Amino acid sequence: MGIKASVSLYSLQYQYLQGKMNLEEIIAFVKSLGSDGIELLPDQMLHGTPEPTEETYQMWNALVKKYGIGLACDDVFLNTNMFKNRELTKRECISLIKKEIVMAHRLGFKTIRLVSMVPAWIIEPCLETAIENDVSLNIEIHAGLGFGVRKTDEYIEEMLRLDSPYVGIVPDTSLYMKRAPRVMTNYISAVMGDLNPDIIKYTDEVFASGTDFFQLNLKSADGMDPKLRSLIKSPADGFYAANISGYENRKLEELDSLAKYIKHVHFKLYEMTDEGDEYSIDYKEILQYLHDHGYNGYVSTEYEGNRWVLPDHEIPEVAQVTAHQKMIQRYIKEIEG
Repeated sequence: MGIKASVSLYSLQYQYLQGKMNLEEIIAFVKSLGSDGIELLPDQMLHGTPEPTEETYQMWNALVKKYGIGLACDDVFLNTNMFKNRELTKRECISLIKKEIVMAHRLGFKTIRLVSMVPAWIIEPCLETAIENDVSLNIEIHAGLGFGVRKTDEYIEEMLRLDSPYVGIVPDTSLYMKRAPRVMTNYISAVMGDLNPDIIKYTDEVFASGTDFFQLNLKSADGMDPKLRSLIKSPADGFYAANISGYENRKLEELDSLAKYIKHVHFKLYEMTDEGDEYSIDYKEILQYLHDHGYNGYVSTEYEGNRWVLPDHEIPEVAQVTAHQKMIQRYIKEIEG
C-alpha cells in the first residue's frame, strides 16, 4: 500500500481550542489537503476519554464515514499524576491503558502511540487486551527522551523480548534534525533579548559536524557541554542552551535493527520555508529510508513551531500544515511513484 500521509490533529490544536474550527471542520480540512489519514489525541478533542459516551462514539464514527478519512494513530498519555497527593499505582496504570486500548478499538484505530517515558512494565499485562482488540502498543521515541534514556531503552528491551506484532515504536523525527529550529532562535532573541551570536554559531557548527547537544551533554560530567556552558552570557543564552538539547542529529541507520517494529512515524514540523521544505529536517532522506526498509504505514505532520510564535502573532497552523503535507505527498510520489 505504500507510505501514507496523515496529520496529527495536535497540529491544529489552537484552531480547536480558540473555537476557530470544530472537530468536523478540522477533519474536513485535513481531507481537503489530500491527506490519507488523521492522528487523534482523544484527551484533547473527545469528551469523556478514555470512556466516552455512546453518543460520542456515534458522532466520531459518523465523521469518519462522512469524510472517508483513514485512522493513522491514537495518541495515549499515561496520566500518573492525575491526583494531587500521589501517583497512580501499577494496577491503576494497567487498568487505564486497557481502557485506552478498548477506546482505540471502538474509535477504529489499530495503532496506539504511548507517550515517551511510559514504563516498560506496562506492556505485558496489557498485551492480551491489545491482541483481543487488534490494537498495537507503541512507544514514542522522541529527541531528548529517546535512545540512551533509561526508560526508553527498557521499553525497547521488553519489546524485543516479547517480539509481538502488537508492540512497536513510533520514531519522532526530532531525532534526525540537520540544524536547530530557526523559529526557536528568533523567538528567544525577540522575547528575551539578543542571543550571544557565538552560541548560535557554535550550535550551527555542532549540527553541521553530525552531532548534537543531547549527545555532547551526555559526555559531560555536569550534564552540559563545556563549550556551550562557556558561551552562556545572559538569561536568553541559558534558556537557549536548555532547549537546544531537545533536538537531536542522529543517524537513520540506528533504526535498522528496529525497522520491523516501526508502526507509525511523527514527522515534526517547526518551520516550512518558501522553497517548500522543512527548515531543519531532510524529509526526502527520511522518506527514502522508510521506503527502502519496506515501511507502509502512516507518517503524521506534527506541528510544534506553534510554541515559538511571537506574542500577539497569529499561530500559522493552517498554512504550515498545508505546506508540510504538500511536501510529504510530493516526496512520497517521487519515491514511490
